[in-house]
Amino acid sequence: MSAQSNVSLTAVLSPESRAAVLIEALPYIRRFANKVVVVKYGGNALAGASEADALALFAEDIVLMRLVGLKPVVVHGGGPQISALMTRLGKTTEFRDGLRVTDAETVDIARMVLSGQVNPQIVAAINVHGRFAVGVSGEDATLITASAKDPELGFVGDVEKINPGILQRLLDDEFVPVVATIGVDASGQAYNINADTVAGAIAEALGAEKLVYLTDIEGLRRIVTDAESLIRQTTPDELDQLMNDGTIAGGMIPKVESCVHAVRNGVKRAHILDGRIPHVLLLELFTDSGIGTMVEAKKFTTPGVVS
Repeated sequence: MSAQSNVSLTAVLSPESRAAVLIEALPYIRRFANKVVVVKYGGNALAGASEADALALFAEDIVLMRLVGLKPVVVHGGGPQISALMTRLGKTTEFRDGLRVTDAETVDIARMVLSGQVNPQIVAAINVHGRFAVGVSGEDATLITASAKDPELGFVGDVEKINPGILQRLLDDEFVPVVATIGVDASGQAYNINADTVAGAIAEALGAEKLVYLTDIEGLRRIVTDAESLIRQTTPDELDQLMNDGTIAGGMIPKVESCVHAVRNGVKRAHILDGRIPHVLLLELFTDSGIGTMVEAKKFTTPGVVS
């Protein structure tokens, strides 16, 4: 942990309280040992006073997960960074229905940013704590086979197939794969793909125990304007209803659709968490109360256990 987080924990928790936290985590560590957890990283949604601080906190969570026996896979996009580079290059960014219109030059920019900037930054942050992380692009070993989503959007892709072999080998060798969401078609043409969609597809392909999205809200609400209406547990059927009636809309739709599809196709649970909360991954995975919104095929009813 960072020096700042160490100081705050020491000041707040007595030795007995710190021991109690560790004991509370023990059954979850046992339950999730050797299980795959796919985490969608979004830099704008993470805790910390600065981007570097946010990334450091996230890296600590991933490393701790790995050290206690889980198998984390990190999936990331880089929309803000792509927009920033396009602005510097004097290129206009155009969006349609929330998707970036991507011509040949723009897809090259996306490749540079995702594989050449964001991915190495995440890998380096994790590897501060040891030789854990390996950066992978969807182009590597045809990890992500893609096709054009809409001709009017240019080189924006849909996931056609995930070939999880390279990820499984890395996990078997106890590495943490960090995946940049560029895919390719049969001719080798690159496509920029929504990272939420890719995270769900990878979770399905790996038979993940959990799929986790870090966002800038505390979870899903039944009433958008009412913080007290936070949905702690839900099912794919309930989420279908909330999307159909417009309760879930806009940028949350790709995340929720991916959660729904993943849980219906073998992923045990999906989670939507507020990434602005320090160590939110650990709070969700290793405490009785959990945090955020959890999606599963059927609501889990055992008292005190919702992770």
